[in-house]
Amino acid sequence: MTDRGAASDLGIHVYGFAAFALGAIQLVSGDFAFIWHPVQPGVPYRTALAYVVAACLIAAGIAVQFRTAARHGLAVLAVLFALAAFLWLPRVIGYPQIFGTWGGFNEQFILAVAAMIGYVSIEPPAAGRGARRAGRAYVILRTTFGVCVVILGCVHFSALEQTAAMVPAWIPPGQRFWAAATGAAMVLAGMSIISGVLSVLATRLFTTLMSVFAILVWFPRIHAEPLGHVAWAGTMITVAMAGAGWMVADAMHAAASARRGGTA
Repeated sequence: MTDRGAASDLGIHVYGFAAFALGAIQLVSGDFAFIWHPVQPGVPYRTALAYVVAACLIAAGIAVQFRTAARHGLAVLAVLFALAAFLWLPRVIGYPQIFGTWGGFNEQFILAVAAMIGYVSIEPPAAGRGARRAGRAYVILRTTFGVCVVILGCVHFSALEQTAAMVPAWIPPGQRFWAAATGAAMVLAGMSIISGVLSVLATRLFTTLMSVFAILVWFPRIHAEPLGHVAWAGTMITVAMAGAGWMVADAMHAAASARRGGTA
């Protein structure tokens, strides 16, 4: 592995921007990104908690933009997105047969895993026991990221009609075709990431898919409902996933380059 100066920084900047935007959306609305962050109405001091989380997202999103503070920002975002993922666990445990609950969990957990990959990839130990621990952590996190991508792809098939309904009807050959095709692409990409075979290419494919989803699925919703909380939150979650994929691909590329150079 090597530090992220060996690769493009655009992914981490997009990821940080999306986190900042999510925080700004929460700050303006005074509420969580419901659907994605299912904090129940009965939680004590819920509104105050929403503002605190919003401030943390904004601060961490800004920190990620600066090399000297990026690791701190990524650590905060890893915790925040992991907590959001664990809010889905009661639904996953209560309704394991409903794959949509797994999808909700994974959309947040994959963002937490990406933050952790970014964290261990920035200025890792050059040698010794610390470098070996960082290398093992990277492999575990890469595998976990791949599993999340596979599950997200499977969600397309478990909820094919709902997924197809999100595809613009004007795109040939049809909505169900693209719902299934993108699901299959994500399953194959996730398997590639898990195996380590063409993992950089597969992760860039995932990034491309998330970018297309943001442009074709979510941006039109913002245009139709410019003040809609769900439209903005859904867009920024998708942009964050695109940035996460790019950031992870850069980390994989840097790790592969270090192995070829004999420094891993």
